[in-house]
Amino acid sequence: MAKHIPDQPTSQDASSDTEIIPLTEEELRLDKRMVTTGKVRVQTSVDVETELVKATLDGETVEVTRVPVDRIVDQAPAIRTENDVTIIPILEEVLVVEKRLVLKEELHVHKRRTTEDVEAPVELRKQRAVIERVPVDDDTSTST
Repeated sequence: MAKHIPDQPTSQDASSDTEIIPLTEEELRLDKRMVTTGKVRVQTSVDVETELVKATLDGETVEVTRVPVDRIVDQAPAIRTENDVTIIPILEEVLVVEKRLVLKEELHVHKRRTTEDVEAPVELRKQRAVIERVPVDDDTSTST
């Protein structure tokens, strides 16, 4: 923008030979406005996928065998283990003229290990984002 300085006369003065030149100066004015240049729309979605899982399950079963003994003992035998068999004594008091401890039977407990392969469907969720650019109309620009 040009600015004229009017304090100086524009014509020559009759009493002097001096010529007067008017001076101009430019000024800058800066304005800012906010303009929307684009928009983004973000959507999320969940996908469900079924996957087959495999695992090995360990188990243990117990088999109990009753073994008759019918033997008189002086004191109760302790629980013992022979090979993979746990032996638990079962006692009974029998009334006679005298009292005697009779080992009636033993429980032989066998342990057997089992292994089983299993497969089961499992649903896994995976989330993904879809990003879409939305064009901006010139009418929707905001200025400040």
